[in-house]
Amino acid sequence: MAHLLGGENLTVSYATRTVLDGITLGLEEGDRIGMVGRNGDGKSTLMRLLALRSTPDSGRVTKRSEVNIGYLDQSDVLDGDLTVGAAIVGDQADHEWASNPRIREVMGGLVSDVDWHANVHALSGGQKRRVALAKLLIEDHDVIMLDEPTNHLDVEGVAWLARHLKTRWRANQGAFLVVTHDRWFLDEVCNKTWEIHDGIMDPFEGGYAAYVLARAERDRTAAVVESKRQQLVKKELAWLRRGAPARTAKPKFRIEAANALIADVPEPRDSTALSKMATARLGKDVLDLEHVSLDFLGGEPGQKLFDDITLRLAPGERLGLVGVNGAGKTTLLKLLNGEIQPTSGKLKRGKTVVTAVLTQEVKELDDVKDLRVIEVIEREKRSFNVGGKEFTAGQLVEQLGFTNQKQWTPVKDLSGGERRRLQLLRLLVGEPNVLMLDEPTNDLDTDTLAAVEDVLDGWPGTLVVVSHDRYLLERVTDHQMALLGDGKIRSLPRGVDQYLELREAALAGSTITGGGNPVTAASTSSAPAPAGPTEAEKRDARKAKNRIDRQLDKLKQQEDKVHAQMTAAAADPAAVGDLAALGKKLKDLAIEREALELEWLGALEVLGE
Repeated sequence: MAHLLGGENLTVSYATRTVLDGITLGLEEGDRIGMVGRNGDGKSTLMRLLALRSTPDSGRVTKRSEVNIGYLDQSDVLDGDLTVGAAIVGDQADHEWASNPRIREVMGGLVSDVDWHANVHALSGGQKRRVALAKLLIEDHDVIMLDEPTNHLDVEGVAWLARHLKTRWRANQGAFLVVTHDRWFLDEVCNKTWEIHDGIMDPFEGGYAAYVLARAERDRTAAVVESKRQQLVKKELAWLRRGAPARTAKPKFRIEAANALIADVPEPRDSTALSKMATARLGKDVLDLEHVSLDFLGGEPGQKLFDDITLRLAPGERLGLVGVNGAGKTTLLKLLNGEIQPTSGKLKRGKTVVTAVLTQEVKELDDVKDLRVIEVIEREKRSFNVGGKEFTAGQLVEQLGFTNQKQWTPVKDLSGGERRRLQLLRLLVGEPNVLMLDEPTNDLDTDTLAAVEDVLDGWPGTLVVVSHDRYLLERVTDHQMALLGDGKIRSLPRGVDQYLELREAALAGSTITGGGNPVTAASTSSAPAPAGPTEAEKRDARKAKNRIDRQLDKLKQQEDKVHAQMTAAAADPAAVGDLAALGKKLKDLAIEREALELEWLGALEVLGE
C-alpha cells in the first residue's frame, strides 16, 4: 500500500504538560483509522498536526505532494452570511451539482431537511454541523480527517455516514482518520485503532471491539509483569529491614536495585470504579402517560407533537428512545418529569417516585461554577452508601474518576467531559429511583462512557435513555421505542435496526430539494400488485390470531407476576440481588411477546384488518 502522509517525532507541550511526546506514525492507502483516548489527551491536537492545520513544537509532518486532505474541525468554520446552497456547492449552477451522483447522495443523507436558501447563521448547531460535513464530503479528497463527525447526528445520520465512508473508496484506495466517541461507528467503519494516552500512541488492528480485546490482553500482560516486579520489591525491602545497620556497601547496592525497580513503575491511568448508588424505594406505580396529546409549542392550533399516546414505565424498566430530530424526545422526558403539562390526557406518578434528569446542557452546574468538585458533592451529603459501603464525598468522587488534584478544581475550569461526569454524579448522589438521560454521551470519551455504562448496569431503578448512540442503547436498555414524527410512539422489537428500516421506508419516494431542482431519492416500482389472500389463507390466519391472543393473555399474567416480584424485591434491601434475575426473566418474556405481536400483525395483514 502506498504511503500518503506521516508524522515523525511529533511533540506538543502546553505550559508544564506534554500532550504528545515524540509520536511517529503514518497513513497508508486503505487505512480506516479511529482515534480513541481520554478527553484532553491530544486526539484533536494530533489530527490538526496531520491535517497541516498547526505545527508541532518539534518533529515534522510529511505528505506526498499530490495528496489532498479534507478536514472537519469541531468548531464552526462556515461563513454565516452565506446561504446553505452557497456554503455547500459554492457558485455551481443547479444542473452542475445535481448531475453528480455523489453530491446527490450527500445532499440526501445530510441536508434534505435543511432550507436550501436559509442563511447559515440562522441554522441550529446540528444543522450547521451537517452542512459543514456535506461541504467536505462532496469534494474529492485522498485523505479525510473528521473530528467528532457524529456530534449532532441522529441514529439515522450516523448510519448514513458509516455507509458513505465504507463505499466512498475501493478497499485499497483513500484513507480516513476519525475521532469519535460513537463506538458502534468505530466498529462499523474502522480497520485500525490508535489509542492516544500519556503522550504516546498505541496502534491496534481492527475496530473498537478488537481494540478493547487487544487492550485487555495488553493490560493483563502488564499486570503479570507488575506483579512480578512488586514481589521483587517486597523481597528487597524485607532484606533491607533484616540487614545489619553496620554494613554499608551491600545495603547501598540493594537500595539502589530496589529504587530502580520502583522507578520503572508507570503512573496509574485515570479510572472510574463501577459503583451501585443507593436509591429511594420504588413502589408498584412509577410513571404512566395515559392518552396524552400535546400541541406544538408556538404552532398553529391543532398541530400536535403527540397525539393520544400511552406509555407506562414499570419498576426497574430500562427504556431507550430514538427518533428523528424534532419528534419530541426531549419533550417526552419533560412530560414524564412533570415539567410540561399535556394538552389532554394525564400523567400518573407513583407516590414514592424520585426522578432525576440529565439534560443535554450542563446549565445545572451554573449555580456551582465557582465551587470546587469536592464542595459540590459535599453540599448534597458528606457520606454516601455505595454497594452497601459508606463512602465520604472525597472517596466517592475519587472512585468516579476525579483524582485528588481534580477534586479541588473549580467547576468552571473542568473540561466538557468532566462537567458531564460531575453532572451525572450529582444526580446519582440524590438517590433517585427514576433516572432520565437526554443524550448522555455528549462530550464523553470512550473510557468514560464505558465507566458510566458500568454505573448504569449496577443501578437498580427505572431508566429512560434518549440517545443516538446505539452502542449505549443496546448496552444499558432492555427495549427501545421510536418517535417517528407522526405524533405516535412505537415499540421496536428488533431495536435500532428496525427503526432504520422504518425510516428508510418512510423516506422512499421522497424528494431532496435544492435550488429549486428536486432530486428523486427513490424510484417507484412498476411491478404489478400481488394478488389477495385466498379463503384458506384467511382461515389459517384467523386461527393463528385466536391462538396468539390466548398466548398473549398468558404472557401478560406472567409479566404482571414478575412486576409484582420486582416491586417486593425493590422494597426489601436483602432481596436487591434478585432484581437482576427478575429483570432478565422480564426481558425474555418481552422478547417472546414481541415475536408473538409480529406474528399477530402478520395475521391481521392477511385478514385485511
